[in-house]
Amino acid sequence: MTSNQNELSRFWVVRLNSKISPVDDFESSQYKRYGIRPVLVDANTPQDIIPQVAESDAILVVSTALPGEVVESLSRCRIISRLGIGTDKIDVEMARRMGILVTNVPGCFAEEMADHTMGFILALARKLPQMSRAMVEGAWSRSRGQAVQNRRLSSCTLGLVGFGDSARLVARRARVFGLRILATRRHLDNFSQGAEDLGVKIVDLDTLLAESDFVSLHLPLNQETYHLLDAAAIQKMKPGAFLINAARGAIMDEYALAEALRDGRLGGAGLDTFEHIDPFSGVEIPPDHPLLHLENVILTPHVAALSVEGMREVSEKGIENVATVLNGRWPRAERIVNSGVIPRFPLTA
Repeated sequence: MTSNQNELSRFWVVRLNSKISPVDDFESSQYKRYGIRPVLVDANTPQDIIPQVAESDAILVVSTALPGEVVESLSRCRIISRLGIGTDKIDVEMARRMGILVTNVPGCFAEEMADHTMGFILALARKLPQMSRAMVEGAWSRSRGQAVQNRRLSSCTLGLVGFGDSARLVARRARVFGLRILATRRHLDNFSQGAEDLGVKIVDLDTLLAESDFVSLHLPLNQETYHLLDAAAIQKMKPGAFLINAARGAIMDEYALAEALRDGRLGGAGLDTFEHIDPFSGVEIPPDHPLLHLENVILTPHVAALSVEGMREVSEKGIENVATVLNGRWPRAERIVNSGVIPRFPLTA
């Protein structure tokens, strides 16, 4: 063990989500690499979390929400390391005010999310869930009646709402299938070599919704994107189009989507994230939600990001963020979520 490892072993490091996302052998090896001895905690409410993290020096978190009251209770914490990408469950502004770095691992699951999105596109386009049920039920005639309405993918348009890492990887995959690809983003006038290289046309959101046979969301959740696809936006979608969301559930209005699907306004949906269903709650009973009762919807329980390779990458880089800060150094700039934070304990380059 190096001198730095000896020093890190004295810090109180809490690793949340110990039950729903248990520490595996690879993650354990990364703690040993730095001499970190994490305290494993499973708690989901502020009153349960606060007593176990208030005196911690660092926190690693997978999916537990860390609202303002939790962050404000952290008397000496230096870093909250998100083992993933999205930080909408963390009060990042409160952390900034308290001098606590919030870090993540950008791009860590982009390949997996692109694969999952393409899986949704293919399954929806070929009506695979309906065809599977038809086989089980022996409903050959019904299946042919449904399948004859399928569209050839190379005649369709894919619209990407957001054009970050995962969207670019989806575009690369979709291009092979011959799809025409549109994308929209916050700054429409900025030149994007990536879009041009992939044959992607940048358009405004209304144009994308009106022309796309498949609309896929690739945005973080924040005040600007909450219910971006509300009832009015869904009404602007091309009749019979499919909506895909492996980003964040609250970017769309789930109940407006369910109504559009039930009325036949849209052709179907592939959803991995939800606003009103929490796969991380620890309660494993069938939820009461209208989307669960529609046969043209494919649902997965927030697993689009998961793979052996993705989990190893996020463990390696997320723990590296903690070790770097506890060693008194700044982590990589692209991994700092609350850029401009003045750390409560000085850091060097």
